[in-house]
Amino acid sequence: MYYLLIANTENMVYIWNVPTCRSGILFFTGYLHINGTAMAEEIAGLNDLKVMVIDDSKTIRRTAENLLKKEGCEVVTAIDGFEALSKIAETKPDIIFVDIMMPRLDGYQTCALIKNNSVFRETPVIMLSSKDSIFDRARGRIVGSTQYLTKPFTKEDLLGAIKEHALGK
Repeated sequence: MYYLLIANTENMVYIWNVPTCRSGILFFTGYLHINGTAMAEEIAGLNDLKVMVIDDSKTIRRTAENLLKKEGCEVVTAIDGFEALSKIAETKPDIIFVDIMMPRLDGYQTCALIKNNSVFRETPVIMLSSKDSIFDRARGRIVGSTQYLTKPFTKEDLLGAIKEHALGK
């Protein structure tokens, strides 16, 4: 996905989403004042960002994948921690979202294994859970998670985590 930025004499920047299919149709995405060029750079910065989503719920995986792909991210999904570990080594994601409660290898164990690997130690890992107790959050921090998001999450939650942890590096 590409973005075409057009400035006019009124100091406005118009952002057009150019589909990669090259159909010739431009989709108006939004506009911002010329002083807000950092926002335009932020939007363009999501292109080609590799995001891993690990969740045993097909609905959660598809929802997150669709939201993030629309923003230009490359998304890789996994059903559980075991499947994720091989995909992480293969794709080297820029940020990882992992559900806590999964069969075989849960989110805490998966996060700990990622953070104990010298290659992926600095990769942000965001825990996803419907549980919101202080104990769950503390356990996530102990194993090395960067942030904790409670389900149901919003598009803004996902993008905020990416902007803060993956683009802020």
